[in-house]
Amino acid sequence: MSEGHPVPLIAIRAEVLLTDPNTCKFTVSQPVHPGGPFFFDRQERAAGSPLPEQLFSLPGIAHVLVSDNVVTVGKVAEVEWTQLKAAIGAKIRAQLLTGAPAILEHTSPKATWGRSDTEVRAAIQELLDGEVNRGIAGHGGQISIVDYQDGKLRIAMSGGCQGCASSQVTLRQGVEVMVRRIAPEVVEIVDTTDHAAGKTPFYERPR
Repeated sequence: MSEGHPVPLIAIRAEVLLTDPNTCKFTVSQPVHPGGPFFFDRQERAAGSPLPEQLFSLPGIAHVLVSDNVVTVGKVAEVEWTQLKAAIGAKIRAQLLTGAPAILEHTSPKATWGRSDTEVRAAIQELLDGEVNRGIAGHGGQISIVDYQDGKLRIAMSGGCQGCASSQVTLRQGVEVMVRRIAPEVVEIVDTTDHAAGKTPFYERPR
């Protein structure tokens, strides 16, 4: 564990609404996503937003509402909260630990196939500048484009992301989901980072 970057304690309190036993409010000790509310009532609408996608992967989830540090989840009546509460809390906590945004606010409504490499790269750069790096800046990290050609995106991670034990989780469960949402032309994402050379990893790898 890096002495300068202790793992933050993320407390989550779950409270089933008295007015609706199929809805549970998860109050988190830190912001999940600033602003809101952001409402998702079906899995297709959640596509590209890492946290809602992860929550909809659980059985019986009907809708998700995110507003700052509160995640309100609705379920179908056939599934009990005893089966879901711990799993939902784990998904929320895991997403926060990636440092990547939980919700992708600005998506391209219809990514246009046939775009040039330059146009695709510009779309990805806009995503990194407007969403991704803004989120992982809290972990002292940054992701940059090294190159994009013929569907292959090469990126580099720096700062707190370089050598961080959670860097691949951030990349695969957060950034990759969002990139593929706005740029389906991307068929492969390669991390070119020399993680062994990282001097200030947010979470240090076990030695």
